Amino acid sequence: MAAPLSDGERRKQISVRGIAGLGDVAEVRKSFNRHLHFTLVKDRNVATPRDYYFALAHTVRDHLVGRWIRTQQHYYERDPKLGLDLEELEEIEEDAGLGNGGLGRLAACFLDSMATLGLAAYGYGIRYEFGIFNQKIVDGWQVEEADDWLRYGNPWEKARPEYMLPVHFYGRVDHTPEGVKWIDTQVVLAMPYDTPVPGYKNNTVNTMRLWSAKAPNDFNLQEFNVGDYIEAVLDRNLAENISRVLYPNDNFFEGKELRLKQEYFVVAATLQDIIRRFKSSKFGCRDPVRTCFETFPDKVAIQLNDTHPALSIPELMRILVDVEKVDWDKAWEITKRTCAYTNHTVLPEALERWPVSMFEKLLPRHLEIIYALNQMHLDRVAALYPGDIDRLRRMSVIEEGDCKRINMAHLCVIGSHAVNGVARIHSDIVKNSVFKDFYELEPEKFQNKTNGITPRRWLLLCNPGLADVIAEKIGEGFITDLSQLKKLLEFINNETFIRDVAKVKQENKLKFAAYLEEQYKVKINPSSMFDVQVKRIHEYKRQLLNCLHAITLYNRIRSDPSKSFVPRTIMIGGKAAPGYHMAKMIIKLITSIGEVINNDPYVGDRLKVIFLENYRVSLAEKVIPAADLSQQISTAGTEASGTGNMKFMVNGALTIGTMDGANVEMAEEAGEENLFIFGMRVEDVEALDRQGYNAQEYYERLPELRQAIDQISSGFFSPRDPGCFRDVVNMLMYHDRFKVFADYEAYIKCQGRVDQLFMDPREWTKKVIRNIACSGKFSSDRTITEYAQEIWGVEPSATKIPPPNLPRD
Repeated sequence: MAAPLSDGERRKQISVRGIAGLGDVAEVRKSFNRHLHFTLVKDRNVATPRDYYFALAHTVRDHLVGRWIRTQQHYYERDPKLGLDLEELEEIEEDAGLGNGGLGRLAACFLDSMATLGLAAYGYGIRYEFGIFNQKIVDGWQVEEADDWLRYGNPWEKARPEYMLPVHFYGRVDHTPEGVKWIDTQVVLAMPYDTPVPGYKNNTVNTMRLWSAKAPNDFNLQEFNVGDYIEAVLDRNLAENISRVLYPNDNFFEGKELRLKQEYFVVAATLQDIIRRFKSSKFGCRDPVRTCFETFPDKVAIQLNDTHPALSIPELMRILVDVEKVDWDKAWEITKRTCAYTNHTVLPEALERWPVSMFEKLLPRHLEIIYALNQMHLDRVAALYPGDIDRLRRMSVIEEGDCKRINMAHLCVIGSHAVNGVARIHSDIVKNSVFKDFYELEPEKFQNKTNGITPRRWLLLCNPGLADVIAEKIGEGFITDLSQLKKLLEFINNETFIRDVAKVKQENKLKFAAYLEEQYKVKINPSSMFDVQVKRIHEYKRQLLNCLHAITLYNRIRSDPSKSFVPRTIMIGGKAAPGYHMAKMIIKLITSIGEVINNDPYVGDRLKVIFLENYRVSLAEKVIPAADLSQQISTAGTEASGTGNMKFMVNGALTIGTMDGANVEMAEEAGEENLFIFGMRVEDVEALDRQGYNAQEYYERLPELRQAIDQISSGFFSPRDPGCFRDVVNMLMYHDRFKVFADYEAYIKCQGRVDQLFMDPREWTKKVIRNIACSGKFSSDRTITEYAQEIWGVEPSATKIPPPNLPRD
C-alpha cells in the first residue's frame, strides 16, 4: 500500500492539478520559464525562491486573465514537473492585511462566494500602502512595525491608469440659477488597481478594485513661483497620504480628518466608476447619452459594509441632483432603492459620529445634503408621532450638543431600502435596541443575514487532509454546497471514519507544533489539548476570562502536583489597537502568565500558555486546523456574529462559548449538548445591569477567583514590576462593562466538562464529527445567496462560462 500523502504533497497535487487543468503542461512550463527569465535582474543569474514565486504567480495570473476578460464580457454584453516546492513558494506571499479583523476578512469570503455563485459583483476598497501593523512581542509587550507588504511588488494586481478618477475635497458651495456647484476644491486622483477573484471551477473571474491616491501633476503648483517648486513637489505626499496607511482600530471610532478623507475617497471614486459603467453598458437607457437613471436601482446594488462607506448616500444624491440634474425626490428614491446597509457592531464606542465642523470644512456640499435629508426624515417622523420631541432627538441624523455630530448609522438606515445584522441574535438586538425607533417606523426594512466563511479557503486550502477524508465518504459536492456535510451524520459511529478524523487532527497538531518550535523556539506537547483563542484583543472578547482559567489550572496543579491533569496548551493570539491601553496590558498579562507557568518545573508539560505573535490570515490557516478547543467567550450581546467560531467548527474543533453572536445558531445546528455552552444569556446580562453588577461580591465568594486576582495584583506574575497590572485589576474590580467575574464560575465548571470529554478520545471525536456535519449553514455561499435573493434582487447562476480558448455562446 502506498504511503499516505503529507499535507504538503496533497496541496502540491491540488495546485499542480489546478495549473495543469488551466492548459497544456508544456505551455505552463514555457510560460513559467519566460516569466522567470524576465523576473531575473540583469546582473543576477541565480534565481531565488522569491523569483520562483513571482514567476509562478505571473504564470497563474496569465491563465486567469483570459477567463477574467471573458467573465466581464459575459456580464456586461450578455502534473507539470516544475521541480519547485509550491508550499515553500506560498510562504513567500505577503498577507494583504487591508482590514482590521472580521470585517475585512468577511468581505474577502464574500468575494470568493460571489464569484463562485456567478454573480456580476465588484469589491471596492483602498489599496493601503501599509496594512495592519506587524506585531512583535518584545519583553512581553506588543510593539508595532509598519507592514510594508508592497515592498517587492504584488504580482496579482494590475494598475489601470486609464480609469483614474478625480476626487474633490474642501472648497465651497455656490447656489446658482443653473443649480448647485461645489467649487474651489482640492483634487486628488484615485488610481485603480485590479485583482482577479476566481470562482471555484466555473471559469468566472470577478474583480476587486482597490484605489490608490495620487497627486495631480499641477498639485500645489497653481500658485507656482520659482522658490516654492521643490516644496510643491514634496507636498504631493499630502495628497498621497490618503491611501498610505490603514487605521488599526477594531470596534472603536477615532474621529480623525484623514480617516474621513479615506472614507470619502473610496466612495467618490467607486460611485464615479459605477456610474461610468452603468452609462456605457448595454442595459442603460435607450437614449445615446444615457442620462436616464430610472433603471439604475434595477441594474446596480450597493451594499454598505458597516458605516465606513456611508457617504455613498449623500454622494449619490450629489451626483444625481447636482451633476445629472435629477429631481430631488426622484434622486432620493433611486438612492434608497440602490443602497443597503449591514450593521456589524452594537458597541456604542464603535459607532461613527463625525463632527459637523469637520464636514463643513472637508465636504461642505455633503453637509448641506445631509441636513436636507435629515429635515425630510424628521418631518415624516413628526407627522407620524406629533409632539414626541424626544423621539425626534433620538432619531435625528444630527446629534445636538457641545459638538454637533453626524450619526452615520442613522444616515445609513434612512438612506437604505434594507438594513441587516449579521447573526440572528444580533439582528434582534438591532431591531429591539440599537435602531428600535427606526424599526417601529419601517419594520419591513430590517433583515438578518448570518455571516459565513468560504469553504474553499477555510477547509479545502487550509485543511486538505480533512477535506480528503470527507470527500472519500460523501464526494466533492460539499465544496460548493456545504450543506452536504449533513451526509456525515451517518458515519458518526463508523470506527474507520472516527479514526481517520482523529488522525488528521493529530497530524495537523504535530505540524503546528513543529512550526511553533521552528518559528518561536517554543516546545509544546502535541498530545495535549490545543485550546485556542485567536481574535483581536478587546475587553468585550474577554481574553481576561481565559487568563483567569489558566491561572486557576496552574494553582490546582501547584496545590496537588501528584494528581493527574488533562494536559493543555493554551494559545492566545491577536493584535491590540496601538492606542488601546487596556488591550496592550492584556497582552502583557498573557505573556507574563506564560513566563511563570512555562518555566515552573512542577507543571512540566501539563500546562503551557503561549501567545501567538502577529496573528493574521496566514497564521490562522495553520492554527485553526490544529485546534481541539475554540474559545468564543464574549459577554452575551456584544459580539455581532464572529466568523472565527465557524472556521474552528468546520475544521473539527469543539467550541466553548457563550450564547452570543453566531454561537447561538451553531448550538442550534449541532445541538447545544455538542458545544460547551456556559454563562449569562442576553436577558441575564440585562437583568444584572438593572440590578447593578458588583465584582467585589464574586471576588469575596469564589476563593479560586480571589486567589487569581490577588496573584495578578501582588506581582506574582510580574516580580520585577509588582504594580504592573494595577490598571487591569482596578478595571476588573470597579468598572468592568463586560462582567468577567459574573461568568467565571460557570466558565471554570464548563472547562471541567471539556477535560472530562477530552479524556475519552472516541466520544470527543464523535462530537467533532457531529459539529463538522452541522456546520454547512455557515458557508458564505449561503449568506451571499440570501443577500442576492432578498436584498439585491438577483439570482445566483450555476452557468459555467466557457474558457477563453472556446467560442462564446
